[in-house]
Amino acid sequence: MKRFFLLMLSLWQQQLKLYLFAALIGASIGVFILAPSYSFIYSQESNNNKLSSIEYVFSQIASVLSGNVAENELILFYAEIGAMLGLLTVGIYGVLHKRLSRIDQLKAELQKDIPSIILQGEGPFLEFKSSFRWDLEQVRINRLLEGVVLKTLAGFLNSHHGGTLLIGVADDGSIIGLEKDYQTLKKQNQDGFEQAIMTAISANLGADLCRYVHVLFHVIDNKELCRLIITPALRPVFLTQGSSPKLFVRTGGATRDLNIQEALEFAQVRWKREK
Repeated sequence: MKRFFLLMLSLWQQQLKLYLFAALIGASIGVFILAPSYSFIYSQESNNNKLSSIEYVFSQIASVLSGNVAENELILFYAEIGAMLGLLTVGIYGVLHKRLSRIDQLKAELQKDIPSIILQGEGPFLEFKSSFRWDLEQVRINRLLEGVVLKTLAGFLNSHHGGTLLIGVADDGSIIGLEKDYQTLKKQNQDGFEQAIMTAISANLGADLCRYVHVLFHVIDNKELCRLIITPALRPVFLTQGSSPKLFVRTGGATRDLNIQEALEFAQVRWKREK
């Protein structure tokens, strides 16, 4: 617990330093650029200034640096405006940077070749499932298998980097295909399978999370398999098993649920940056 609070304190300090630096840069821009520019335009309109724009700006900067700020009553105002613009810029950059990072991550994942992905084997960012709802051992529909898939999806959604889930691939990397799963659907094709996946996500994890799961289909050795590319969610994702909701995370090549204390600590660190 002590290490957790020390880590949180360090993150807060770093974030505070970043915002203070942005405010200082913005205030400097307000004092040394915005205020002199306004004064120059005003003096030109009143015909009280015979200096060029560059000469006037440098004269104003020299006046500020010498401590003679009485000549410009708007300096403090522009410093405040500049500081606010600096903070706003940092906020906007943070949002855009996160979205661009997610787009780049998705592009990189889409460029990967499926056979090479399978050869990597299961790991922190990749998992195989033989089927979505068809039990190959019991040779029947088994709805519990949907829960296993949802558990993996929840783990990837809760992770910092997301991941990829291949359905129709055995643990050893052999291609099983989706034929048996298709037979359990009303619409026995790719569209029906995607609809079943999205319906399960919407009903069990949350309708807002469907946009974080990208569904693709591939054909290998005349067998279809489904590729789910999962990007990190912007909120904690819980899956109800039994009578209680659980927070699942990826640990190594597996997915496990956290106890209450672990879930609270994980959520505070994982989604602090998203707020």
